[in-house]
Amino acid sequence: MHPPSFLSAPLGLLSGEFPGPGLSCPVLLGQAAASGDGSPLQMLLNVLPMVVVAAAAWMLLYKPERDRMQRQTAMIAALKKNDRVVTSGGMYGTVANVDREADRVTLKVDDAGSVKIAVTVASIARVLDAEADTSGSVN
Repeated sequence: MHPPSFLSAPLGLLSGEFPGPGLSCPVLLGQAAASGDGSPLQMLLNVLPMVVVAAAAWMLLYKPERDRMQRQTAMIAALKKNDRVVTSGGMYGTVANVDREADRVTLKVDDAGSVKIAVTVASIARVLDAEADTSGSVN
């Protein structure tokens, strides 16, 4: 049983036969391979897109993340008593004690200093600067 006429052209293309006179896929591929002389310029042009993509990925993904991690490490290393901080969970507090060996920071979370919590050093998301604290309330 033959396929309907509207399917015969796509089936012919899949088998490697083109509707042109005497052309087939293996013939065209053989001609394309024979035309490439393997010169260094041709090889450079073949590799250049991959190099550009790798460089773009490094510039857009790896380098910014590495810089962010270095800033975070420097911020944690400079953490000291009475710094206003925000944890990664969104809790605001004032550093009461930093115990680097135990990987623990004690935070005062109220103005009276009666409520204290202990969090890991790595959970400190950012240190609030003095200008932001004295600038007033949030609009």
